[in-house]
Amino acid sequence: MRFLLFAASLLTLALAAMPLQARDATPTLPIPPSGVMGVSDAQLTPAYWIGLQKQPDRVILDRAQIDAENAKLLRADSSMHDLQALPKTLTREQVAGWISQLSARPARPLYDVDGKPVPAATLDALIDNLALSDIPAQQSTRYGLVVRRAAFRTFPTRLRVFSSKGDTDIDRFQETAEFPGVPVAIVHASRDGRWLFVVSPRYAAWTEKENVAEGSAAQVFGYADKTPYRVITGASERTVFTREVPGVSQLQLDMSTRVPLQTDLPADQPVNGQTPYAAYTLQLPLRDAGGKLRFTPALLQKNTDTAGDYLALTPANIIRQAFKFLGERYGWGHAYDGRDCSGFVSDVYRSMGVQMPRNTSKQAISPALEHRLFTDKDSREARLAAAHELQVGDLVYIPGHVMLVIGQVGSQPYVIHDVGGMSYRKSDGSIAHIKLDAVSVTPLLPMLFDDRQTFVDRMTSIVRIRH
Repeated sequence: MRFLLFAASLLTLALAAMPLQARDATPTLPIPPSGVMGVSDAQLTPAYWIGLQKQPDRVILDRAQIDAENAKLLRADSSMHDLQALPKTLTREQVAGWISQLSARPARPLYDVDGKPVPAATLDALIDNLALSDIPAQQSTRYGLVVRRAAFRTFPTRLRVFSSKGDTDIDRFQETAEFPGVPVAIVHASRDGRWLFVVSPRYAAWTEKENVAEGSAAQVFGYADKTPYRVITGASERTVFTREVPGVSQLQLDMSTRVPLQTDLPADQPVNGQTPYAAYTLQLPLRDAGGKLRFTPALLQKNTDTAGDYLALTPANIIRQAFKFLGERYGWGHAYDGRDCSGFVSDVYRSMGVQMPRNTSKQAISPALEHRLFTDKDSREARLAAAHELQVGDLVYIPGHVMLVIGQVGSQPYVIHDVGGMSYRKSDGSIAHIKLDAVSVTPLLPMLFDDRQTFVDRMTSIVRIRH
């Protein structure tokens, strides 16, 4: 490893002196058997990238600074929702606005999992199930907690739809997912009574009613602020199996989930039939038969990947957390129990307490985040210069995609991202297409957006999480 780092340092010095165009000579990168240009097995470990950093444990923002940035995000970014600032009474216009903004009738053809066109009658039924005419002129604001990993959908349906016959991966009705303990405002129900339209801090969408337990504002926000707690710092963990309380048995808890500890139980007494001495006793929300919120203890083994607080925001932790997802299957809108590109970077940063908008389009331009925007007026030379100045943790946006920078080898910036594939031009001029469909490490400069332009040519924004 020391030799590799020494060699990388020499290469960096040598390439830094080259003209910018020469440093853009990406086809010289080796192509391993995987076809992923410029990536060796050593580069698939966080230790490699941490070792390249001069100050890997440097604190980028401390906890007070992060709290201030999160508060600014909630104030300044319209894609975020401050639930505690909602009025006690919601109007029909407010509720209908949330729903109509998301659940507009699709204008383009859609296909089902068998490649058959979705009939107009099916879309008519979905629009009817919105029950927009049932929204009262005024209603009291109601609250709840998410009780399990919950899919958030465009329409109140499990129907999966796709843009083309050959695509059965990207379900266009899947928006995102929220994790247990996330507070929501419950603002509407579908006509069939099986779905709720809810507003979370980062999203407003439909979710099945079994995913949410309704409680008072004091219960909901008191739970979100309760201490002490554990933060899930692994990619995902599961609670201990319990026959006694199936709702919290082997419950999936994804990275960044913050769960309070139940501290008022005797340490020498069983929890759900099992000794708690080798586990954390969590307090988890549960939905009762009437849909109301109650709380129950559940065990999480102490040998799981968790922390007593959010991790420090350092280059080393950014890299470590990102690599915990390496190889995870791409999941549009957090499908497949995974994540998509923007969900990936936001879950990594949220494990360090940094909140972000959910989608790439909002992250890239958020007024609360430090960003550099690129337009057609920016030359290729200016874009390349910006690419060579990227730092660990920077987020690079192109239309519909985001990448997280993990370091530079020579003058080649590398990223980790949840990506469908990698295309690059080979030395003979032909283009290689490598299907990835997973969280992957790649160099940035060779990545082709299409046959003519690279990812760098199509950069729309670089976001840097700084004070």
